[in-house]
Amino acid sequence: MSEEQAVQAEQAVGPIGLMTPLEVTEPAPRPDRAWELPGGTAWIYYGEGNQCLVNPVILADGFNSGPSNLHGAWQFLERKGYPLASELRRRGRDLIILGFAERSASILDNARTAMAAISQTIAERFGDTRLTVGGFSMGGLVTRYALAKMEHDGIAHQTDLYVSYDSPHRGAWIPISLQAFAHFLRKGDAAFSNQINSPAARQLLWRHIAEVDNEPQQDPLRTAFLDELDAVGSWPKIPRRIGVANGSGNGTGNGVPAGVEALKCTGLVFNGTVLYTQSTGDDQQVATLRSILGGAEDIYTSGLPEMDGAPGGTLESFGILADALNEYGRAEVYHRSVCFVPAVSAVAIRDLDRQDDVYADISALSPSESELDEFRCASANEEHSLVTEELCTWILDRLPEPASR
Repeated sequence: MSEEQAVQAEQAVGPIGLMTPLEVTEPAPRPDRAWELPGGTAWIYYGEGNQCLVNPVILADGFNSGPSNLHGAWQFLERKGYPLASELRRRGRDLIILGFAERSASILDNARTAMAAISQTIAERFGDTRLTVGGFSMGGLVTRYALAKMEHDGIAHQTDLYVSYDSPHRGAWIPISLQAFAHFLRKGDAAFSNQINSPAARQLLWRHIAEVDNEPQQDPLRTAFLDELDAVGSWPKIPRRIGVANGSGNGTGNGVPAGVEALKCTGLVFNGTVLYTQSTGDDQQVATLRSILGGAEDIYTSGLPEMDGAPGGTLESFGILADALNEYGRAEVYHRSVCFVPAVSAVAIRDLDRQDDVYADISALSPSESELDEFRCASANEEHSLVTEELCTWILDRLPEPASR
């Protein structure tokens, strides 16, 4: 490889990740309070007419690399699709945005931060209104474990309502082809591979590979996390448990076909690399990996459902990669977004091992089959964690009765 090619190769594997960073167009309003917690930070915004914590609602941040950006988290809640932050405050609720020092750290570690936030909230609350606690995506799992752990340890969390927002209770999905590519380009940039192999990703993902040629399986860290959940009762038992899914509840997929090209690299560095959408069946090719950095891999899977097109909250899994490569004109993408959190996972009603379960018509199932007390699915498949009027007003209508102002 010539020196010029080496420079191009280094550039072509620039910053890539599972999640695009939150775009912060302007700073968030100054919080009324800010707490520095073990392993994280919380910003507190009092509800309209409140001079202190009266009606607390704790919402935890989700997965990414690095520390939570609370300016971005505010904008996500306020301007992404529906002004949830303003609506909570208008109704006299005190919003507590919980962020983590490292979002890709173990869910168990970040749960300790959540427990500290719950205890601090109780200590500073005026009156005895019970808490609402939950989170978006991974934040829903962090707070689920935190509340269950506190109950198991005999610590009063004084929470009446637990809320999960498109949280992967039965697992999340990143295409095996994409995971393999992340590890394949490790020679040029290990950041993407490191994110795939971070503790939180390994705990969240339904199927994971740690190296390019590994067999997809449940990662040992996920197994250990599920065992830890079971050890504390799996769910908090005291609060009412509700959740929403950004995926459709009628079994209709997102339209991404199985076994077709999702992304093709045409530039110098990865010319010949093709990533395919997931097919069911045995010995299904999901990736052809080629690089002038060295090496060639053909990736196959067996026995996996057609996960990319499944009903659920979507992520621009292939689009994020294509955009990073296209900084240098290196890739064509045919299916930017695929399923990330299947609807059946977000409402904890089916596992993901079988095609029929992943594509189940949730509306035809008994709600009692869910581990949640009540849930709501979006009318159509939409972006993972998208804050919508449809889902947010459903949650707002179920908040505990507030203290009088």
